[in-house]
Amino acid sequence: MFDESFDVIVIGAGHAGCEAASASARLGTETALVTINLDLIGQMSCNPAVGGIAKGHVVREIDALGGIMGRVIDRTGIQFRLLNRSRGPAVQSPRAQADRSLYRTEMRSVLEATPNLHLRQGTVINLIVDNNRVIGVEMQDSRNFGAKSVVIATGTFLNGTIHTGRKTFSAGRAGEPASIELAENLKQHGFPVGRLKTGTPPRLDGRTIDWDAFEAQPPDEKPVPFSFATEKIEQPQIECHIGYTSERLHQTIRDNLHQSPLYSGKITGIGPRYCPSIEDKVVKFADKDRHQLFLEPEGHNTNEVYLNGFSTSLPSTLQLELLRMIDGFENVKIIRPGYAIEYDFVDPREMRPTMESTRMDGLFLSGQINGTTGYEEAACQGLLAGINAAFSVQKRKPFILQRDEAYIGVLADDLIRHGVDEPYRLFTSRAEARLTLRHDNADERLSPKGREAGLVGDTDWERFNKKRDRIANLRNALDFTRFKRSSVEYAGISQILGADLGDSITLSQLAMRQGVQADLIHRLLPEACSDVRVTELETALADSLYSGYIEKQKAATERVNHHDTLKVPETFQFNAISGLSNEMVERLERARPRNFGQVRTIAGLTPAAISTVLVHLTAHIPAGTGQN
Repeated sequence: MFDESFDVIVIGAGHAGCEAASASARLGTETALVTINLDLIGQMSCNPAVGGIAKGHVVREIDALGGIMGRVIDRTGIQFRLLNRSRGPAVQSPRAQADRSLYRTEMRSVLEATPNLHLRQGTVINLIVDNNRVIGVEMQDSRNFGAKSVVIATGTFLNGTIHTGRKTFSAGRAGEPASIELAENLKQHGFPVGRLKTGTPPRLDGRTIDWDAFEAQPPDEKPVPFSFATEKIEQPQIECHIGYTSERLHQTIRDNLHQSPLYSGKITGIGPRYCPSIEDKVVKFADKDRHQLFLEPEGHNTNEVYLNGFSTSLPSTLQLELLRMIDGFENVKIIRPGYAIEYDFVDPREMRPTMESTRMDGLFLSGQINGTTGYEEAACQGLLAGINAAFSVQKRKPFILQRDEAYIGVLADDLIRHGVDEPYRLFTSRAEARLTLRHDNADERLSPKGREAGLVGDTDWERFNKKRDRIANLRNALDFTRFKRSSVEYAGISQILGADLGDSITLSQLAMRQGVQADLIHRLLPEACSDVRVTELETALADSLYSGYIEKQKAATERVNHHDTLKVPETFQFNAISGLSNEMVERLERARPRNFGQVRTIAGLTPAAISTVLVHLTAHIPAGTGQN
């Protein structure tokens, strides 16, 4: 019946598929990674970058669990930056611009070197099902592959349609065919399917750009890697640049909205709120006379430049006209025009926390098929799906992450409990426990789980344990190293800070003082901590900094969870709550919850917004009503 049989088949070799296939194979199951074009494994279809706010946390978590995305970007990143450096440790997040071609090459190299992993090129058109369990896949070229578990990670390929102006055509992404038969097959099996939309900006010829007209954005002097195994970023780094649109450009877009499929009615799918097209920005933020753009080179050996912030589906001729209204782009040429793409997704509320479908046994879904957007969101779902697909074959206990354990757990829980009404992306504000879910402590939180699962090898486990021991000794030293007024160190510290420190002060107390940097504490550590790295010290100091807030956070969460019966008055005005963003008000007004329990289940509502609503609701309860 089958031409070949495997334990696990992964359909699609984007970021979700790569993580799924790698995890499954390394856990000892014979795994096939099936994709339309093997030359495009790990392709960065949109922005050639990894990380960002919350996304960087996720990549760190993937690495801590034994995934591969962090290691690949560390070897191929060409501009590393730690975002939110001026803010607290919990919201700082690494980001790296990638050499697009090199990332793809490196990802394929990693997969080809993985034992038990077999690459197969072809298009899957049908799932082979027996007694409501998937047992294989049918290929367009007539081959049939057998499997005990199947992971679908098809990205935007399911029934994909590309829009550029009035031109519309079927495609999974530019230059590649859509997966139409598989999309129809899922509908035949009864899967609830919806439609979403995303887009991409034009790619420009860097030789036709006046770079002096733009503000340079240099990389960090000391790059922060994504993988805990990476000691140092070796490859040369580049500058990106910042530019802006103009009011003249905005008016031209307004005059030509009828040429945008987004506004002409051709596009019916819902687009990403947090990555709107330039047409959307001009219409929805009419008060702004300019929007920021980022010029991001796509690699060391190419002239192609990604124009971040200018996603569009306008006609290609109009794209060029608009671009030439920007200072520095007077003579610019487009290598690839921007476009919008609509694609099918499956309602993620039909999944288990393992990423397995509740409708069909042995079938796992990961990535944009679940309604998410972003490489990182896709990759972490792929990791969960790959682990659990292998565990299903091996009859092992399911691998599940909770909301307070990882951003990956937040994402999975959000998808399964609330579903999506627009492409889902992660933010630090989505996590109740964000003070403890920092990027720097992802290994402390998750590496033991990765080790238990079987993805963290001996070398990485030894490295992790040595680091854990150093940090434990460090925390002890911070609490018990004390400088008295009579000591030389006390005098020096007092002089640096220009303040009296009392009769004595510990390193922990000193670290809490305004203006004290980690490097000063590092210099004052006892000899027993001489091998401690500054990054490890920053982790220990962040734990100390947030300790009091974490207790308050836990208390607030418990308080929120005990008010589900609290009624929302019919006359209650959510837009009168000063602490809510326009998005949160929009979601609340659309849902019109009748009680606080319904407020807590509204998709996309952040923990902070939920707490704010609770405060205002309790303030409006008349005395003596007895509501809790």
